[in-house]
Amino acid sequence: MNLILMGLPGAGKGTQAEKINEKYHIPHISTGDMFRLAIKEGTDLGKKAKEYMDQGELVPDEVTIGIVKERLGKDDCKNGFLLDGFPRTIAQAEALQSLLADLKESIDYVLHVDVPEEKLVERLTGRRICPNCGATYHVIYNPPKQEGICDKDGSELIQREDDQADTVKKRLEVNMKQTQPLLDFYQEKGYLVTVDGDQEIDQVFQDIQAKIEK
Repeated sequence: MNLILMGLPGAGKGTQAEKINEKYHIPHISTGDMFRLAIKEGTDLGKKAKEYMDQGELVPDEVTIGIVKERLGKDDCKNGFLLDGFPRTIAQAEALQSLLADLKESIDYVLHVDVPEEKLVERLTGRRICPNCGATYHVIYNPPKQEGICDKDGSELIQREDDQADTVKKRLEVNMKQTQPLLDFYQEKGYLVTVDGDQEIDQVFQDIQAKIEK
């Protein structure tokens, strides 16, 4: 089964990716992981990607696509894969289509974990972190025993700058603009499956299963 996972920050993609990986035994492939592997293995494309990354520049599409092709050609992808964080643009989506055609493969489903914006803001702005041990809490979903204090070492919890409301809203806005054309692209192709991400984690996964196994 060849899947692409989509969703805005805070939608819970990472959690669902783990569950999909466990249930269907297909590798969860994120863009970052692909780059790290190519760099670690010292492939020509990995070296090129590293040059751009070291200079703080975006890795060009042709290098990214090449790295995706290398990754999808590995043995653990023989029974399928779960792509997360790629494609990000229509150009990348089209390149992926032709790359898969070369490998005599195609996408089965594009899973979109959909959560209302106000819920995403609530999830992302509620995160609190211990500056000392790195433990993570959430004021609603995973609060510490004593408000504002780390359970593990008694340090005062902090809110990271990128978890503050203004920053979160801007981040979501940018992501929405980037994501919508892709959702439209895959909707037209008939691959798009949307699940309600504003439910209990296990229920979201049950919905995913129901849609991809029907």
